[in-house]
Order: sequence, then C-alpha cells, then structure tokens
Amino acid sequence: MKKVLKYIGLTVLTGVLFLTSCETTELDLADNPNFLRPDQSSADLFLNSIQVDFATFTELMGWNGGDLVRISYMNGRNYQNIANYAPTQLNLEWNIAYQADAQEALPSGLEVNGILADIRAMEPEAVESELFHHTAIGQFIEAFTMVTLVDFFGDVPYSEAFQGDGEQPNLNPALDSGASIYAAALQLLDDAIANFGRDAVTEPANDFYYNGDWDDWIKACNTLKMKIYLQTRLVDPNAVANFNAIVAEGNFIDESSEDLQFEWGTNSVQPDARHPRYADNYVPSGGADYLPNWLMNYMTESEDPRIRYYFYRQVNAVPGAEIQPNEETLACSLEPVPQHYTDGGFTFCFLPNGYWGRDHGQNAGIPPDGFTRAVYGVYPSGGKFDDSSFTGLSVGSGAGGAGATPIILASTVDFMRAEIAMLDNPAAGKPFMLEGIAKSIAKTTSFGPRASNFDGSLAPTAGEITVFSDELDTDFDAADDNGKWDLLAEQFLVSLFGNGIDGYNFYRRTGFPTTLQPNLEPEPGAFVRSLNYPGDFVNNNSSVSPKADQTVQVFWDNNPASPAFPIAN
Repeated sequence: MKKVLKYIGLTVLTGVLFLTSCETTELDLADNPNFLRPDQSSADLFLNSIQVDFATFTELMGWNGGDLVRISYMNGRNYQNIANYAPTQLNLEWNIAYQADAQEALPSGLEVNGILADIRAMEPEAVESELFHHTAIGQFIEAFTMVTLVDFFGDVPYSEAFQGDGEQPNLNPALDSGASIYAAALQLLDDAIANFGRDAVTEPANDFYYNGDWDDWIKACNTLKMKIYLQTRLVDPNAVANFNAIVAEGNFIDESSEDLQFEWGTNSVQPDARHPRYADNYVPSGGADYLPNWLMNYMTESEDPRIRYYFYRQVNAVPGAEIQPNEETLACSLEPVPQHYTDGGFTFCFLPNGYWGRDHGQNAGIPPDGFTRAVYGVYPSGGKFDDSSFTGLSVGSGAGGAGATPIILASTVDFMRAEIAMLDNPAAGKPFMLEGIAKSIAKTTSFGPRASNFDGSLAPTAGEITVFSDELDTDFDAADDNGKWDLLAEQFLVSLFGNGIDGYNFYRRTGFPTTLQPNLEPEPGAFVRSLNYPGDFVNNNSSVSPKADQTVQVFWDNNPASPAFPIAN
C-alpha cells in the first residue's frame, strides 16, 4: 500500500513542469516529454522539478522513519525481514534523490531526473546568469537530501556520484563516509546563506516553500545546521557548542510562520496535486493504509487536543472486536494477547470508539475494511476533521488533499533545544518541551477550517488545551530523569506526525521513549539501525556490496549495538 503513495508525488512533478513554465521548448517527439534534458529546459524548470521531488523524497523518508517509531504503521514482524525495507522496496526514494536511471522502479511511462541530477543540470545556467537564489535553494535541498540519505543508509555515493561527461557517466560511484558528507553539507549551507544574501539578476519563477522570502530561507539553513550538530553530538565534542552558538545568534526557525513545509493542492488529475496520503486513502475503495495503534492509544488516553485532526474515524466501534469478535473481520480479536504485551501493559489488536488501526509489526492479511478503519485526518494530510459523524470517505471530502508535508517546524526546534538542555539537567528541558507542544497544537488546529466538514464546536477550547499542558507539566515534574526523557520523546513523536525522519534519528540517538509498543513478534531481532542499500544500487554498481544486515550503525550513532539498544524493540 505504501508504494501507491510513492507514485503520487512523481505525477505532481510532471504536471508542475508543464503548468508552471512560461516557456516553450522544441521537443523531439520521439523522446518522453516528461523527462528534462539540459538542452530542453531552463533553470526555472529544473528548480520546479527539484522542489517537488524534494517534497516527495521527504514524504517517503518520513514514512520510512515513522514506521519504526510507531507514528505510522510498520508491516512486518521480524525487523530483519520487513517488506517495507527490502532492497527492492527502496529503489524509488533512492532514484528520486540521485537520478532515475532505473526506470523500471517508476510507474509505466513516467521518467524523472532526480534531485541531485537536476541540481547539477541547473548549475551552469544558474552560475553563468547569476541566479544566486536558484543556486541557494538547490544547495539547501542538496544538503538536506544528502544528510537524510546518510541518516537512513549510512555511507552513500556523493563525490563520484555525478562524475562523467553526460555521455559516459560514472556508473560505479564509490561510497563516501557519512562524516565527510555531513561536512560537505555544512559547507553547502554556508554557501547557500551567502547566496541568499546576494542580489540575483532574476528571481525564481516559483519558490514553493517561502515564496521568495530569502530571510526565512537563511533561517532554514541555520536550523538545518542545528539539526546536523544535534545529530553529531555523540561523536563531535564541539557539536553542542556549535548548536548553542546558532541559538545565541537568534537567526533560526523559531516561529510557526517560518516553518519549512510543502503545501499540496486539491487537483486530482493531470496532475494529481493532492497530499500523497490523502490520494492513497480517499479513494472509491476506501482507506488503503492502517494507522498505528500505539499513537492513537497514547493520544486517546492523554486526551490530546490534536486527535480529531490527526485521525478520522469511519465507524464508532471496531467491527469484529467491540461489537462481536469476528475472525474474518479482525483476526486478532480471537487471538490471545501476547505475553510480552500483557507483561508490559500494552494495548493489543484494537482500541475503543472506532480507532481501528494495527499493532506494531502486525502483518496479517487485509480484510475488506477500507470503509471502517481509521484514516488520515485533516492534519497534515488534508483529509476529514473527525466530527463524530462516522460517515465514511468520498473522493474530495474533507480538505480535498490540501495538506502539507512538514520538513522543519518551529515546534521541532523547541524539542531539539529541550534535548540539548536535558543533557546537563533533565529538568531544564520542560519549558522548551511545553513550548514545542503549544506550537504543535496551534499549527494542527489551524488546519481544521481547511476541511469542509469542520465542526468548530468540537475543536479544543483554550481551557482544554491549558488543562492538557498543565497535566504534562505536572507529569514531567513528578517523573524521574528517565521518565522525563520518556515524556519528552513521546510528545516529540506526537508532534512529528506526518514526517518521522527526526523521530527515527532521536530514537537511535537517545534510546527514548522506552514506552513504545513493542513489535508483535516476541523476538523480532535487532532493531533497524540503518536501511539496506536499494536493490538497483547494489545490483548495478560493481564498487558496492550489499550490507550484511540492518544492524549497521550510521557514523553518528555510537550507542550500544542492537538488540540491547534501543530498549523498546
């Protein structure tokens, strides 16, 4: 089901390339007109492609990370044999990042260049014509993309990735160390900051992220540098000081109005511009993706004011469980609770009141429940607001797919600052955590009016939000040091719904929260510390061998080996 989502952004790309261009070009009709060649395109067209591919890449990697930290659903009971992370299942995000030479991994008839290939193709015109802001956006996106590839895969090609003259490209680029790529990303960000501060001869036709606010782009660059320093704090003794130096300068994302995100639209055909998770689930056959029981249960028990925005319930009780156990409708309703779930007090199989999802690692068959399972709501996917009407789905309902892909949010920065503060004194993280929660709630609830079925009477009141925050404040004070880290981590994960990249990094960096629902399999094997190399990459590159397994740790992760770490598998 996840692979259906992976094609949506590519369809958006092809439409953007045609709809946003003010130019016409001579096309060889024997070629696929969706494929950009340097001699056919302008810097604006390349930048359009780069920006949309970047949103799609972030969606895919965000989902990969979210599966592992229970803010999306992971299908596969054994960590070393998870369908979602098999080498053949990772070709698309790899090709979007680099260049889509392996066209068999893409939908029939569709071709894309890839983020880094398009950046390289854009560079000559951008440099020659002093298109400094085109160049700067490309530099930021390249830095973010490469850092994310390192975070998920470890050592990856970079310095040799685009060597060659176009006619004879280097088909066997060697791996660069993750540490060297991080260093290159920091230099790219410094260069981008300089370029954003220069006067360009011509501005980009489209800036899909900040609409030409170059000051906000500079803040995004500094914030990505903060993220890099945070992630390297275990292996770099200067990382925390570098992080704090940026904070002291004050030029980073600290207000939600400065959030870096990609806004999707409501057009459903030629191109399909809707949020990918909406397009995947608000279809005539009903919902296609399961939501994670751990997250829905955690938010239900804490009466989280964001819950009606994150999830839409199609029914008011889970059929085959609350009404009457039924093996055909819900096979686990007739199964005994696994002992490790009983011992840990974890929810199993189903939740009350129609929150129909799946447990971590549940890989049973798919019953005909597309119109009964819980689905993505109005935040961030542009779906329906949960108005307790239990009326099911229809194409175009809710916000029609007008959601957003969060990339770097001000709320995330608050949680980053909380982590740094807690290194010396766990109690010192509380004000940053509470501020991050407040920003997350405000952002989430602001999406309500996007949905056509929004019912303001069901929106959380200021008093209810205050009660929620006050209870977290009290719980944080009452907890021991590990409990404080657990609470910080739990709330951080909730705030990251829609993009699990930072959650996966946090989990490997800290080992918290220890309260996550474990894998349904009692002995699932060692936790995934990095993803397998994609099949296309290792099969077509003679200089690279497949990884031994998914326990290989990325360069900044020097924590104990799995399965001892992280604690909650």
